[in-house]
Amino acid sequence: MEILAFGVQSDEKPLIEKAFAGQHDVRCLDVFLTEDTAPIAAGYEVISTSVNADLGGSVLQTLAAGGTQMIAQRSTGFNNIDLDVAERLALQVARVSYYSPHSVAEFAWTLAMAVNRRIVRAVSRTRDFDFRLDGLLGRDMHGRTAGVVGTGKIGEAFARIAHGFGMNLLGWDIAENPACTALGMTYVEKERLFTEADLISLHVPLLPATHHIIGEDALSAMKDDAILVNSSRGGLVDSTALVAALRAGRFTGVGLDVYEAEAGLFYVDKSMEGIDDDTLARLVTFPNVIVTSHQAYYTRDAVGQIIDATVRNVADYLAGRRSENVLVPAPVAAP
Repeated sequence: MEILAFGVQSDEKPLIEKAFAGQHDVRCLDVFLTEDTAPIAAGYEVISTSVNADLGGSVLQTLAAGGTQMIAQRSTGFNNIDLDVAERLALQVARVSYYSPHSVAEFAWTLAMAVNRRIVRAVSRTRDFDFRLDGLLGRDMHGRTAGVVGTGKIGEAFARIAHGFGMNLLGWDIAENPACTALGMTYVEKERLFTEADLISLHVPLLPATHHIIGEDALSAMKDDAILVNSSRGGLVDSTALVAALRAGRFTGVGLDVYEAEAGLFYVDKSMEGIDDDTLARLVTFPNVIVTSHQAYYTRDAVGQIIDATVRNVADYLAGRRSENVLVPAPVAAP
């Protein structure tokens, strides 16, 4: 069988081909799955998609009409998939429920320290042989308070690093993680966390309850010199409200690896044409903001685990097995 994989980065292609070698052929495309590209999947029983794929109702209908029966998404998040429509169309959908949490946690800390110590500005200066220190004053993390919003595997990994820095830990989640409390984390209401934390890092999934969890009220509650990092999902942050806060001179720094309107922008070269997203264009102009293109997961370790899980998901589908990765199971044949 030949599998069609959408949104494959150049670094991923040899890893995907090697993982499927001897089992299935795989056709890797660098284009993302959208309404325009969905017809390419005609005749492919199994396709694989990336986190920025459009798997809304109309795309799913096109896939089903073309003969697709199984979608293997190469990510943990699935807020881009209309699961109800997939079930109605008898499309099996699977994701990757777990990969290295250290990849995202370490990158979140990379963003935090980069904005704290003004790394981007410093590198830009030294490339012009400007070795002044003016405007590069950072601060110690030791002894300050880290607020971890979402204390699952990634949040726990982030908290462990914060503990290594000697920080006080505040956490918010629907359930406490014993590993985090063992580190000395105090669970509090999110409003208290926003008020007291010097560094706030987001590690919750994007759900209706968490959409714009960082909105005008939360931003207003934060310290003027706080650091905010989002390496989870763009929709957690109200970008318009964030721009307003930054324009008011708030925050030591903001690190964003995700953006709520990133579909169609991230993973694409727009350098020769620019963008028409005024909010994102404004965000990247602030000297205390770093925006990266949803790359926190992008380590050889994590990508390898994602691909291995995708291979298993396809094998489970063909064997009629169901794992914890299945979001929409294959329909049960009538007796």
